[in-house]
Amino acid sequence: MSLHLPIVDQTSSLRGDGSRNFVHPADVHGRFTTRRNVVFAVLVAVYAFTPFLKIGGKPAVFLDVLHRRFHLFGATFNANDFWLVFFLLSGVGFALIVLTTLFGRVWCGYACPQTVFLEGVFRRLERFIEGPRNERIRRNKGPVTLDRLVRKTVKHSLFLVLCITLAHVFLSYFVSLPSLATMVRSSPSKHAEAFAWVVAFSAVTYFDFAWFREQVCLIICPYGRLQSVMTDRDTLIIGYDEKRGEPRGHDAGAGDCIDCTRCVQVCPTGIDIRNGLQIDCVGCASCIDACDEVMDKLERPRGLVRYDSQNGLAGGARRFFRPRVFLYGGFGVIGLAVAGASMWSRVPFEAHLLRSAGAVFVVDDATVTNPVRLHVVNKSDEPVVLGVQNLSDSQVTLEPPIASVPLRAGEARYVAIMVRVPRAAMHHGLRARLVVTKVGATGDRIELVLPILGPIGRPHG
Repeated sequence: MSLHLPIVDQTSSLRGDGSRNFVHPADVHGRFTTRRNVVFAVLVAVYAFTPFLKIGGKPAVFLDVLHRRFHLFGATFNANDFWLVFFLLSGVGFALIVLTTLFGRVWCGYACPQTVFLEGVFRRLERFIEGPRNERIRRNKGPVTLDRLVRKTVKHSLFLVLCITLAHVFLSYFVSLPSLATMVRSSPSKHAEAFAWVVAFSAVTYFDFAWFREQVCLIICPYGRLQSVMTDRDTLIIGYDEKRGEPRGHDAGAGDCIDCTRCVQVCPTGIDIRNGLQIDCVGCASCIDACDEVMDKLERPRGLVRYDSQNGLAGGARRFFRPRVFLYGGFGVIGLAVAGASMWSRVPFEAHLLRSAGAVFVVDDATVTNPVRLHVVNKSDEPVVLGVQNLSDSQVTLEPPIASVPLRAGEARYVAIMVRVPRAAMHHGLRARLVVTKVGATGDRIELVLPILGPIGRPHG
């Protein structure tokens, strides 16, 4: 699949000399813009209100880094479960690859946080304060007036307030809402790390949404640059029907494109979709709505710019089911099976049998003693009682005898145990075997095995 590099002209985000040309997208209305606005509103609401949502008395999403406990939609994980993040990250990455293969950059255009907040919040606020595209461009090119200063000051002040608000919402995912409220009312010096994170997050988001904007997609984000290896000629993209549109103009014999450049004016990255598929296209569909608007006025069919595949735009048919789709499906089933088995095998507690510091064994005339520690962790949000069963050889005893260990929610405890065996019974391969279970539950079971160390053979004397 081929991708065209952006053509640098007066409408691009770059000038001919390589300097920045600030993009001012024009307002556009239409079916895809409406859908995007609905998606934006839902995603912003999810981001803002998820910290308030509770499931089972716990926040729906709370990444308690300080205590290394993570609450995700009713499930609780601790640091020992961190390996499960592999399935989350790889699953998200794989889903993005499949989504791109089928539907192009629909993620970028509809759900990427950069797009959601830039197009759904900050640029909408900018249009409200500074007016439509032509007015903004005229004012920016004109002299510095009181009206311009007032508008810019109000806009950037509101931008800064929004960025600080977003930073506090982001922090609430890690410190909980009650703790955040306490921090806000306290001196920054009492919570220096949290305050530093808020300042840094606010500064980065302000720099991004107030100035850098689409350059994040064009320069920093690698996703657009990887588009060529994730898509093919059957991938659904936004494209221009060159056969129908060319030659451009109003003259007799011209195509349907009247070269009004309306599709360029509404583009948030400043590209001309008529130049073909480009790595700078974020798939927002603004150009489709803009072109359909013009076609309606000219009483011509919609779809000069539309969602289609490269094969479809060339006059062929788009194949949805193709080899790579079946390959991805197979990989997806395998991944889901492995992730499901891993989650299914997860138990709500941890147990380890560790050697104590110091001497690994002590010998007297009749007994070999191995001092060990039983480390148990309750990963759930409820108190539990863990049962301990000694399945070692009959001559291996535990002192003190231990049958159960009560644990509070999230508690971790070390229990000192002396593993004793008659010296005459010592032999190679002798092991202490303990089974830890959750009292009152079936299936939650961890078996612990630890070699018993000591001299081999009967004592002299």
